[in-house]
This record gives sequence, C-alpha cells and structure tokens, in this order.
Amino acid sequence: MDAETAELLVSPSGAEAIAAAEAEDDPGSLAAATRLRRSYPPELAAAALTQAALRRRAGRRLGPRASGMVLTPDGLEQATRWDAAAWRAGLVAAAGVTRVIDLCCGLGTDAMAFAAAGLDVVAVERDPATAVLARHNLAGRAEVLTASAEDALPGLAGRPGTAVFCDPARRTSRGRSWDVADLSPPWPFLQSVLAAGEPAVLKLGPGLPARLIPAGAAAVWASVAGDLVECGLWRGLAFDPGAREAVLLPAGDRLRADGSAPAPAGRVPVPGDVLYEPDPAVIRSGAVGVLARELAAAPVADQIAYLLAPASRRTSFATAFAVTEVLPWKESALRRWVAERGIGTLEIKRRGLDVDPAALRGRLRPRGDAAATLILTPTAEGAVCLVVRRLPRTPVHAWHSA
Repeated sequence: MDAETAELLVSPSGAEAIAAAEAEDDPGSLAAATRLRRSYPPELAAAALTQAALRRRAGRRLGPRASGMVLTPDGLEQATRWDAAAWRAGLVAAAGVTRVIDLCCGLGTDAMAFAAAGLDVVAVERDPATAVLARHNLAGRAEVLTASAEDALPGLAGRPGTAVFCDPARRTSRGRSWDVADLSPPWPFLQSVLAAGEPAVLKLGPGLPARLIPAGAAAVWASVAGDLVECGLWRGLAFDPGAREAVLLPAGDRLRADGSAPAPAGRVPVPGDVLYEPDPAVIRSGAVGVLARELAAAPVADQIAYLLAPASRRTSFATAFAVTEVLPWKESALRRWVAERGIGTLEIKRRGLDVDPAALRGRLRPRGDAAATLILTPTAEGAVCLVVRRLPRTPVHAWHSA
C-alpha cells in the first residue's frame, strides 16, 4: 500500500467505503466490487473491500478492536496477538516503566497495549503508509514518528523511566522469514538495543536459535491458547537475567527451566496410563524436565516430548490423555481397528515418527459415527499406536519456578 491510498482509507470517505464493504456478505466477490464501484472510485472500492476482508481475518488475532483498525496483509500477519501484547504491557508497567519507545510499531497493536496499560508511548515506523495507518489506529493514544529505528532511537532514549520495545520486520521479497539475517532493523542493531543501559524487550520468532540469545538476557517463549507465537528477549524487566521460561496466555502461567533433562525413558505404556503432551512453549524453553518432575512422569522415549505417568496430575502446561488401548504400529492393523469400531472422526497425533497424519488418515479410510484419537510414538520397545481419550484441561493459573 502506498501513502496516498493509506491517507484515502483513513479519510471520512474511506471510512464510509469500508463500512459499505463490511456490509457485503462476501467482500471478495465480483458482485460486491461491482456494487461498491457504483458509489466510489475503483481504487477506493478495491481498497475498502480488502479492508473488510482483513478485518474479518483479524478477529482471532486482535479481538473486537480490529473492527476500527485499518490494516495491511503483511501488517496483520506480523501483528502481535492481543493477549500477548496486553500481557507484555502489563509486565512492563508493573516494573515501574512510565514511557515506552516502540520501534517498528507496524499497525500499532503493541503501542495500543502499552497505552492501555497507562504508559506514554512513542511509536516509530519507517514505512510512510504504515505510519499513516498506525496514527489512525492509535487515535492519539501515542505519538507516531515516521523514521527508521536506527535514526530515531538515539534522540528518544536516555530519559528516566523509559523502556525500548522492538518487533522487527521479518519479511523479504520471498515472503515471511525466521532467519535473523533477514530481520529489519538488522540483528546487530537489535543486539545493541539489548546491550544498552535502558530496559528493553525484543519480540522475535519462536524458533530463535538458543546460540543467538545474548548472555544476560531472559528468553521467554509465549503461547496463546496452545499456539506458540513468539520468543521474547527481556533485559532489565520482569525476568531474571539468563532465565528461560514458558508463558501460557491468556492466563499468564509461567514455568521456568532449570537446565535439567527429564529422567530416561522407562516402561512401555499400558491402558490406564496418562500421556502428557507439553505445551509448545514448555518444549521450546527447555522446561520439559521441570514439568516431568511436577507430574511424576518420564518420557515415553528418549528425546520425545510425550511424558508418561501412571496417574493424572493437575497442570496447565500440558494436554493430558488417558491411554485406553495400546496397538502395534502397523497400518494394516490400524485399518482393521478403525473399520471394526466404525470410526468416522479420527484425530492422529505423532512425534518422532516419519508419518504424515493427514495422509495416514486417508489411507485408514474412516467411516462411521464413532470418534477416536490415536497417538503414534516411539517407546523403549519400538513404535506403538496409543488409543487415547483427551482429559479436561485443569489450569492452575500460577507461576511455577524451578
């Protein structure tokens, strides 16, 4: 999007066109485009219909506040989940920060959260069109500067009570990238932000290699409703230097890794056992060993993140499954089992085995009214298929620290 189109979309005529587009049942249809072009110039009609479609997609990520925002496809893809933005802003405010410099603010989601937490916010965005949209979305709740992070930061830093936040762009001409070499601003600048004297938080992809985590920075992997969404690097705020933690949102439950590995794999599963699947934030943070001890569990196989225990314990850090049957991992046997029990709805999960669950489900030809969940996993005595029943989640809403 260019700056001219952005200005048009945030104008009164743009708001009117977007409202008309949102009233369409199918904003992507030719009929909708034809109707809008009767009242608005073709460029505005097309842009308004795109906004209507983006707002419908944005609900899961941004919640009801998406209805008043003007968006771009790339900006929406990178925008922070609101649960994560609000959680982070709350921690920053609780640490005594009064002012946040939001570098690379994009569409302004994080800046909104910081402002909602009562903080003064200066948002920086280098792309002129995106900066126009950020000003509209923030509606005066933050100052928005059009500049690069590298140029803006020296003149903004150094005031008491200030923290720096940065969510660097992660796109290239090839699309979205998780390679730190493709970050903008570049990785050396981001490292300098963490190394400076002011408190700072970097929001990065959840696959950040451990070798790149700077010494003294806390690394926090956050998941929202089971989806791993980010790795945050924190310096001087909320988390101990060098800590590695998993955070489950929206509850905010925290589990801190202690560097230990789970106990070696033990016995083969039997009916009546409980199999735990740790939240992906727990796995990425290296806290599986801590969780295994809390659950009195051991890995079902070495290097496999399924944990096996004889009984269920309360946790929000893993999904628990009751093992009802243990079957051999043979496709022909599974096909017979599915047919004999009239399984029509079939969920297949796996770890440590080269199996495509979707392709396997098709080959098993599920037909019938019954439902089942299968877990394919290695064990100490070879691969098996576990027939399981998902147990209710039992959130603890607590901070667990090793």
